[in-house]
Amino acid sequence: MQSYQGFEQGPIRPPSEADSLLLRVTRNCPWNRCTFCSVYKKQKFSTRPVADVIADIDSIHRFITQMQEGHDSRIEPAENLSPSEWSAFVAARNWLAEGMHSIFLQDADSLVIRPENLTAILRHIKMRFPQVERITSYARSESVARISDGNLAEIAAAGLNRIHIGMETASDTILQMISKGASKGIHVSAGLKAKAAGIELSEYVLIGIGGREFSREHAIETADALNRINPDFIRFRTLHLMDSVNLFAGSEDYSYQWTQDTVQAEEILLLLEKLEGITSTVKSDHSYNLLQEIDGTFPNDKLRLLAILQHFTGMSPRDRTIFQVGKRSGHFIRLSDMENSGRWKQVEEMCRQSGITPENVDEKLHEMIQERMRRGMFF
Repeated sequence: MQSYQGFEQGPIRPPSEADSLLLRVTRNCPWNRCTFCSVYKKQKFSTRPVADVIADIDSIHRFITQMQEGHDSRIEPAENLSPSEWSAFVAARNWLAEGMHSIFLQDADSLVIRPENLTAILRHIKMRFPQVERITSYARSESVARISDGNLAEIAAAGLNRIHIGMETASDTILQMISKGASKGIHVSAGLKAKAAGIELSEYVLIGIGGREFSREHAIETADALNRINPDFIRFRTLHLMDSVNLFAGSEDYSYQWTQDTVQAEEILLLLEKLEGITSTVKSDHSYNLLQEIDGTFPNDKLRLLAILQHFTGMSPRDRTIFQVGKRSGHFIRLSDMENSGRWKQVEEMCRQSGITPENVDEKLHEMIQERMRRGMFF
């Protein structure tokens, strides 16, 4: 058995976990076949030994204790710490500054490990940090669906109180074409199991994943699954891919056709219209999304959220172009930012200089996004 290699943290976490301590339980993704995801491609999946995760927890606890006892964090010279110890120290210092309220278990699917191992890790976290209010993780629907109700209840009792599941879509047609490794039925089963165990549930919906051809099916089928689950959170993400990616690699009949902003807005509008009988909070909480002001709780905020989308789709082509370019260039975050005449004029001038018109805005923005992605940049 390989000896402990030191404190580890993985590459990503949800935006809502920005203040969380990141603890790595697994490395990379156990499935790693989704055609739209490049995060873990060419990376081998492995589970970290429970003892190693516990050693990470203890390292964070040691540094937190030192800082709370009055040792000035600035007198810890980097040369006195190994690289992994320094990583643990920085993580502890940052987490202490954020108030130590939440912990996120990495990488792509912590619930794939044996339930008794996850329970042991969770209990050690609660023993070391009893004040922690929230412990969360990514999980695949297939992994959650395989866990017995009893084991899932034990995991919840040990401290896991929120999971983030990438539903992406509940269209079985699209799920098969993107090699998601789940079906609509599995998504629904996993969501209901998590809710029954008392675990807070965030379901992620990937806008644009069906392209133009399957946009309507994506919206209707996904809304139906969400109605059955009633997750605590529905979070929208916007699909952005390099043109070289074969998204529908599993289909001989279809090729992916990227969706324009207006089509994506209509897709979200239809999905929200179809949501009924739920109490979920809907969030568009990522800078990649065009309409970040979509943020409200059903059923009370449904009409307000629909009005935001109807306002965008009902704009004149010129105004809609100004917002699209302003949002993608960082001049606007919300539709209300268009009321700032100074920013409006800057975006208008940008459009003039770049030759962007209502007729070509989608193609121009697509080209811009493709170029930024080629350079490893984004907005």
